[in-house]
Amino acid sequence: MISKAFQSSLDVCLFLAQNITMITIPSRGLFITGSDTDIGKTYIACELIRQLQDQGPGLEIRKPAESGCSTGESSLLIAGDALKLRAANQGRESMERIAPYRFRAALAPPRAAKLEGIQLAMTDLIEACSLDDINHLLIVEGAGGFYSPLAENGLNADLASALQLTVIIVVKDQIGAVNQALMTIQAVESRHLSIAAVILNQVEETIDNEMNNAEDLEPYCTCPVFRCLYNQQLQPVFSLRLA
Repeated sequence: MISKAFQSSLDVCLFLAQNITMITIPSRGLFITGSDTDIGKTYIACELIRQLQDQGPGLEIRKPAESGCSTGESSLLIAGDALKLRAANQGRESMERIAPYRFRAALAPPRAAKLEGIQLAMTDLIEACSLDDINHLLIVEGAGGFYSPLAENGLNADLASALQLTVIIVVKDQIGAVNQALMTIQAVESRHLSIAAVILNQVEETIDNEMNNAEDLEPYCTCPVFRCLYNQQLQPVFSLRLA
């Protein structure tokens, strides 16, 4: 159980700097997943990438399958999330390396792939997540929730299990977040994967000031729980360290 390390300030939960809970980043890497789609996984992933750049080994970023891509001037599909991840890592890798499987329809990747006559197999995604340098840290962002389909024969959960990465769970900070967080935690633990943290992400500018999901979730959670305030960097909320 983590210690209560937060206080209320203007009805916002912030962690005390002198009693901050650290997230330990394993040497192998992280899998960023969530309780649903459109909850800010990419925003959180970008903040993690920016903070980790100066803390040790190089980073390799993967968004192996992205759907809902737009068509650019050259008729190439533009993966919006992958572009943000690449920018966060200062453009160190090509888009083809970060997001090799890109699809037009805003559907689960295997369904979007099928509409384009493509069979997307889990082995394709596992291979796409291979490291170019074994000394680098791998950061993988999934698509949708932990149990969302990611390939014709597998879920996000299957990719995380195959890669044996420690998981960060992103949950939209709203009514019902505790239930969503606990279900996702249980799903991750059922795969015998470690959880680095649960991050409650404030996606909307205004929320109920009386709501405090971080405090409500803490008694039921053995991993660190943090909040990311609306459009703010993660640094004021928590800090990171490498294992």
